[in-house]
Amino acid sequence: MPIPFLAPDDEITAFPAVSDALEEPNGLLMAGGSLSPQRLLNAYRQGIFPWYEEGEPILWWSPNPRCVISPSRIRITRSLKKTLRGDHYEVTENLAYREVMKQCGAPRANSNGTWITDEMIDAYCTLKRYGLAQSIEVWMDNQLAGGLYGIALGRVFVGESMFSRRRDASKIALVHLAQSGKYDLIDCQLENPHLLSMGAESITRENYLLLLQKLGDLDKDVFSTATSRETKADTAAK
Repeated sequence: MPIPFLAPDDEITAFPAVSDALEEPNGLLMAGGSLSPQRLLNAYRQGIFPWYEEGEPILWWSPNPRCVISPSRIRITRSLKKTLRGDHYEVTENLAYREVMKQCGAPRANSNGTWITDEMIDAYCTLKRYGLAQSIEVWMDNQLAGGLYGIALGRVFVGESMFSRRRDASKIALVHLAQSGKYDLIDCQLENPHLLSMGAESITRENYLLLLQKLGDLDKDVFSTATSRETKADTAAK
């Protein structure tokens, strides 16, 4: 079954129902459109996210099942506990969002490309200015050793990617996120062995959407609030 294909400047056409997503490839729902702040926010609020590589149109996904972590049930191994007790690292939040995205998009073994394009980095940094995005940075020897980034929707954190340049650095970031007290659900989108080892589990897309509706603060008028705040700041500066 073909999927809708939007023009690159289409800001009007709504997303299809996620139940229309393809089974193979799992979750593919739509192509095209843009990475405007409103389009991205609408996507995440419906359980949809963009995922595509350089040279491809924007591809929008809502896979079934969905991989998630309950922060209270994150699994910390004995060796990781030992690492967390050390004093050789520092954790920050939102201090280097763009750099975390760049590091997540850097070439990796067994990979020929990246889906974290310059276009995507700019788009998500715009979301950060609206208070919708968050990064966790792990520093060792004054160098960025690992981290993660994603989208914050109320009590739901939608994780996009993580990276590690030193042992356990990305795990430290994930544990910090889980123990921050800010979120009741960490959405990992797609499962992998690393996430499963830390307590991730798969739930149906239907159950994920129910949790998103309950925890996601989906009615908040993010953009007008941010614009009002920026206007007041500009006025005060004058």
